[in-house]
Amino acid sequence: MAQPPGIHARRAALQMLDAVLRRGETLEQAEPAALRSVRSAPDKALARAIAHEALRWLTDLDALIDSATPQRLPDDAKARSVLRLMLAQWLRLGTPPHAVVATALPLLTGGPRRLAHGVFSTLAKREATLPAVPSLPAAVAARWGDWAPQIAAGLADPPPLDLTLRDGLHDPVQTTQWAVKLGGESYAAGHVRLSRGVAVEKIEGFRQGEWWVQDLAASLPARLLGEGAGRHVLDLCAAPGGKTMQLAAMGWKVTALDLSKRRLDLLRENLKRTGLKASLVRADAQEWEPKHRFDAILLDAPCSATGTCRRHPDVLHRIGQRQIAEMAELQSALLDRAAGWLKPGGILVYAVCSLEAEEGEQQAMRITLDPLPIQPHELPPGIPSTPDGWMRTHPGLLAEHGGLDGFFVARWRG
Repeated sequence: MAQPPGIHARRAALQMLDAVLRRGETLEQAEPAALRSVRSAPDKALARAIAHEALRWLTDLDALIDSATPQRLPDDAKARSVLRLMLAQWLRLGTPPHAVVATALPLLTGGPRRLAHGVFSTLAKREATLPAVPSLPAAVAARWGDWAPQIAAGLADPPPLDLTLRDGLHDPVQTTQWAVKLGGESYAAGHVRLSRGVAVEKIEGFRQGEWWVQDLAASLPARLLGEGAGRHVLDLCAAPGGKTMQLAAMGWKVTALDLSKRRLDLLRENLKRTGLKASLVRADAQEWEPKHRFDAILLDAPCSATGTCRRHPDVLHRIGQRQIAEMAELQSALLDRAAGWLKPGGILVYAVCSLEAEEGEQQAMRITLDPLPIQPHELPPGIPSTPDGWMRTHPGLLAEHGGLDGFFVARWRG
């Protein structure tokens, strides 16, 4: 029997949702298997968009489903998962209800199919809507405390595309020229922000290595080391290399260490494309020993990555206290090792793309090196330093301009 047009994309989205919510996989891990039977690029993009929006708005979608069922569906019921996808398409992607029904109901049979059809029809007749801001899962909102409403405000829409310019990190004039050329906006020297929806490879300057994709918040840790002037810096846990390229462009002699061969290969490709240079080392940072000490070390440590929730909404549903505690233990070990590899007077910058205090503020409080407070003038307008001299960004900052990833950054002198 012929399959309805578009069903492959919906089935792939359902598989991605299942991989995240039932098996705890990341969307990145789930995509290859889920998209194997989806042939066209637009259908693959649609599958990703459905899964992302369903996860971004999951708490509110579930509330709508529960409001239209006399008895609550189990969280792992297939009918609930399909309804989540149906509502995400209708309420977030603007798919007409009749098209939603035609392309999603074939994913179910029998009683679950009739149930999903009835629930969706009820909500459509009711003209159901979503709130202006997505509701966070209860456990996540409790962890983030007072920040939670601000963070949620930055999650309503997928993020824009940020570029870091190879030759514009300290050149406002060149930055303005690129912003005008690409039709974007800039919030710091060497930064251009574009609207979503354009294939990265087709943007002017990509093939020539004029820039790379990097969230504005992710570019700030390397900026805090300043110009290299030929000094030696260790980029610890470096791949896929946005910060490595920044440091090389700022005149540092960079040693970039990472354990992942695949990610180091990607870094090597990016260095070749941009014409920048770094010494790449594949090793476990917990076992590796350097041959010399460094003038500066940037430790962008492995973390829970909850700060990337606006672009990776799966972290809202698969990260809990166990994963956070495991990451915090690893971060402590890496910080202790990195501190011992500094030259006297050298600078250590610690960064995590996490919104969890255990991975940020609590790590910084245990370091015994001399603090080197981050000053307000070192950061772009709208991004403050904390009273402790650290930096803490979250998706609600610059929300009117597309927001930021969540980062914690601290700095010390050895």
